[in-house]
Amino acid sequence: MSENLGTFIKNVCHKYKKDKTRLMDIACEVQEQFGCVSGKAMDLIAGEISIHRVEVENLVSFYAFLSKEPKGKIVIRLCNDIIDELNGAEEVAKAFSEELGIKVGQTTADGKITLEYTPCIGMCDQAPAAMVNDVIVTNLNSDKARKIAHSIKKHGDPSKLSAPLGDGNNANELVLSMVNNNIRQKGEVIFARHEQGAGLTKALSLSPVEVIRDIKTARLRGRGGAGFPTGMKWEFARQATGTNRYVICNADEGEPGTFKDRVILTECPDLMFEGMTIAGYAIGSETGILYLRGEYAYLRAFLEKILSNRRKNGMLGKDVGGKKGFNFDIRIQMGAGAYICGEETALISSCEGLRGDPKTRPPFPAQKGYLASPTTVNNVETFCCVARILDKGAPWFTEIGSQGSPSTKLLSVSGDCKKPGVYEVPFGIKVSDLLKMVGAEDTAAVQVGGPSGQMIGPADFKRTICYDDLATGGSIMIFNSTRDVLRIASKFMEFFVEESCGYCTPCRTGNVLLKERLDRIIAGKGEPSDLDYLQELGESVKVSSRCGMGQTSPNPVLSTLKNFRGQYEKLTKRSKDGLMQSFDIKAAIADAEAIAGRPSEKFSLNS
Repeated sequence: MSENLGTFIKNVCHKYKKDKTRLMDIACEVQEQFGCVSGKAMDLIAGEISIHRVEVENLVSFYAFLSKEPKGKIVIRLCNDIIDELNGAEEVAKAFSEELGIKVGQTTADGKITLEYTPCIGMCDQAPAAMVNDVIVTNLNSDKARKIAHSIKKHGDPSKLSAPLGDGNNANELVLSMVNNNIRQKGEVIFARHEQGAGLTKALSLSPVEVIRDIKTARLRGRGGAGFPTGMKWEFARQATGTNRYVICNADEGEPGTFKDRVILTECPDLMFEGMTIAGYAIGSETGILYLRGEYAYLRAFLEKILSNRRKNGMLGKDVGGKKGFNFDIRIQMGAGAYICGEETALISSCEGLRGDPKTRPPFPAQKGYLASPTTVNNVETFCCVARILDKGAPWFTEIGSQGSPSTKLLSVSGDCKKPGVYEVPFGIKVSDLLKMVGAEDTAAVQVGGPSGQMIGPADFKRTICYDDLATGGSIMIFNSTRDVLRIASKFMEFFVEESCGYCTPCRTGNVLLKERLDRIIAGKGEPSDLDYLQELGESVKVSSRCGMGQTSPNPVLSTLKNFRGQYEKLTKRSKDGLMQSFDIKAAIADAEAIAGRPSEKFSLNS
């Protein structure tokens, strides 16, 4: 085993040219082969690529899909976000546990199968869902879970679980997945017919400066949620000092309730890669990186084939599109389970073979990003828009949508509605109109923009989805009147507590305190003063956290305090005896009573 480990690590390090920035890839391959990255493996990797062992352990300990301790050859990761939970994920977990004879977090006695929970895997439109290694299984229930557990115990081959196959390219021989796209409405920008190379050809007929001008004229803003003007970001990167420049596509959509990028990656990858190539031409880059979340590993072979075809067709590589001197290629960098890597500087750290720790800004990525070089980071949908703008023109793009927010937006709709899935709608659509479109009834709350966004009630359903009103990266979660909005907020806070990188105290500790106080209120032990505490603490975490995650993580509490305050007030009351509702005086003095050998005279059992 030791000899096999040493040989394997030597070969895999050689495969990546002993480049320490590819440490993530090396660690992932060792994990897949041996079920963990052991201490011995860390020593060998460090020696091969000439880094300190602690650097390897630092990376392995950070990512959820990597482990120092052995896991089963088959790992079942059951999604436990709020949508899956409301659709029966707990019953599914119970069925897996009973059939496998283990609890969640354990491995079977023979060491073959591990059962775990994992946050959102991008399947909220077909929940409950799970990953069995890289194979996605959807629309689970107790019976399906038992059958899956029985099957993998029998044959040990997760690939046999992918039946029936999903629609579109999910049935492609390089994908073979049961995932369904659930494209409910196609618009004019993303899901319209695309002629391969049309946008790139037109871009190459212009100067890089003219390409950036067209993107600015189209008023394209980032579709990942922050909404920063894309043309301005490219202009900064092009003008920054540096020998090399990089284009990175953020395909790490880890926000619970978001899955629209998954559908683009499945059905429109050419459009996305074309947008990346146009960006490379515009900023003067030769290298593009698609950062693909580990949960979408089942799409990697398919995407690699698309890239290979583009190289054969002269759309990647040397003299791209016949443009002499424009050399540009794209590689795929896999993630390994870390929501924080959706933050652009954390994503850059991960691409560099490091923990996904956010970087201090300034400098911003456009000045010093990947490998301290000028870098533009945009998301999947944004690059698709880029290709369309160059093909159809900026005026065409701005004619769609609202005045302040041109074009369309992809929405991932899930929760209490008849037609969950992906909708391409013009910016400016009212929430009420969207609810009708998706077949939502008796809606009590809508979470716009995922947990980091805001929860709104019926009084706000006439508001519009656009940058100037309700901004969203794409996630729309719908909850009917039977749902407890405070418990949903608590679940969101649990997610942020788990996914914090831990670097800064406000986020690392503040979110824990927010959840603890919220749970106290839910348990009926809250007081009116707790509402002021939550408001003040939430605002403090927002303004003092280091990165975008910490700055938005208190939103589940702050938005429900604002829009559902009555729910809080119903559960809070003043104590008649002056003691805190959550304080158990008998438990607090139990040790003292035991030492004294008698009960307290002031707080007797009858008091």
